[in-house]
Amino acid sequence: MEKEAIFELRMKVRDYEVDSEGIVNNACYLNYLEHTRHEFCDSAGLSFRDMRSRGMAPVVRHISINYLSSLGLGTEFRSLLTFTRKGARFIFHQWITDNDGRRIVDAEVTIVNLIDGKLTRGDELAEAFARYL
Repeated sequence: MEKEAIFELRMKVRDYEVDSEGIVNNACYLNYLEHTRHEFCDSAGLSFRDMRSRGMAPVVRHISINYLSSLGLGTEFRSLLTFTRKGARFIFHQWITDNDGRRIVDAEVTIVNLIDGKLTRGDELAEAFARYL
């Protein structure tokens, strides 16, 4: 059973994100997912600007994405996420739906945290995300 979303971001497809067939280019979904994670971090009180100032760099280690349907020009949609921690890894389950609730994308994104270029146990992120773990 899927966990309930802990964060939701509403967006709208922009004209430069669609291909010649009028649907969103597959790579744009990765941008949507990343933007959602960044906004989640900001809402949790740890912006990427703050992270950079502390020498932190959360980086994507792995992404698995299933494209289930597609969005078109001007479509409003919701990007949602939840996550778990497994050791040094933060596993984000993310999905995108249209406003009717139709599933568009389902993804699992593994993040690890570097400090000054060195892999950490992730305790810095866990502290910021404590209320969600």
